[in-house]
Amino acid sequence: MHLLRILPAALAFALAAPFSSLTAAAPTTLDLSHQLDEERAERLEKLIERFNSRQKDYEVKLVRRVQGDPPKDLNLVTREEQARFVAAKANFKPLHQVMKEANMPFEAGKLAPELRVGLGDAKGELFALPIGLSTPVLFINKAAFRKAGLDPEKPPKTWAEMLKAADKLFDAGSTCPYTTSWPSWVHIDNLSSWNGVEVSDAKGRLNFNGLVQVKHTAMLTTWAKARFFIYFGRRDEADNRFAAGECGMLTSSSSLYGPLHESRKVEVGVSSLPYHDDVPGAPQQTMAGGYSLWVGAGQKPAEYKGVAQFVSFLMEPELQVEFSAEAGFLPMTPAARAAAGSKLLKADTAGLNVAYAQLQGPGALRALRVSENERVRIIAEEELEAAWTGKIPAKQALDNAVQRGNLVLSGASKAPAPAAAPPRKK
Repeated sequence: MHLLRILPAALAFALAAPFSSLTAAAPTTLDLSHQLDEERAERLEKLIERFNSRQKDYEVKLVRRVQGDPPKDLNLVTREEQARFVAAKANFKPLHQVMKEANMPFEAGKLAPELRVGLGDAKGELFALPIGLSTPVLFINKAAFRKAGLDPEKPPKTWAEMLKAADKLFDAGSTCPYTTSWPSWVHIDNLSSWNGVEVSDAKGRLNFNGLVQVKHTAMLTTWAKARFFIYFGRRDEADNRFAAGECGMLTSSSSLYGPLHESRKVEVGVSSLPYHDDVPGAPQQTMAGGYSLWVGAGQKPAEYKGVAQFVSFLMEPELQVEFSAEAGFLPMTPAARAAAGSKLLKADTAGLNVAYAQLQGPGALRALRVSENERVRIIAEEELEAAWTGKIPAKQALDNAVQRGNLVLSGASKAPAPAAAPPRKK
């Protein structure tokens, strides 16, 4: 009888207990904001799903960034946005602090110097993670080269050789012998670096209206008039035209090699960015650019620990090999590069090898980049377009761009900064 009296009470307790003590705690949610296109967002989503599936404490969610919104837990920043985020560093927690407080190993010094430009402090500590980086290279359509009587295994190395190739492609019926994506990144920042000239002086004032830049801009204007150079837009519009087989040559991001090689719609060759062989000391070094990952300020300690785990996940050599194979991005560390070299097929590493060779040149690493300041980039591309369409001479276009850009940099016209994050309850 005694047992029968206590059994109902014990059963009632057991039925009530599962909701508090027997169920697992919900994972901590970490929002990752972005402004990627649909294809790139899908690739990132797969990566996030992989992280979420291998542990149960954190769930990273991909959310689209809206201009003016406060920073999220994680923020994937494009090359064009970087200057705004650097100007608003107070709204973000330095990455090296996040990793240290979480007791997670993180050696920024292992990242190649050319990948850390603009994202480190005076001590070399990173306040954001460089990720998804690339450098501009030359792509050729091998079938178009053969049709024009050109050797696809000997792509042009200089702009003088590019002219000869464009001429033959045009004569063979090509309606787009040469095109380019990302004009300010390719034809101002990297044109200057690759040929050993500056885009700014020692005081940070823009000066990319020198002889080399003016000559190059004027050259492309004459090519545009001759229909050797076809311009499609300020972003990656030309990538799509080349991928469709419409163009013979393209200058664009080295990360394009992976998707082009995988699609096999175009038999693609890859070579170094052309240089001007009449410029003493050229070629020197191109620049790496791409995305960076920033950590929002005001998070709880548990959230920072999850952020640190996600960063460690991204740094794994095996994962970076996949980044390189599927998206063509540069591995961040020597260990990851060695893994990519040993595990990927020769054809898969062709673009990487060209990109790395360009980044190892003798030139100095330049912190100021036109393409990374959104307002200055827009100005520069407006003026390049005015020159290439024959509206104004090349010298006037670059003089205008420098003058207008320096007004922005001086603070006479300020670009909006990301909004500050509201304080979170601890």
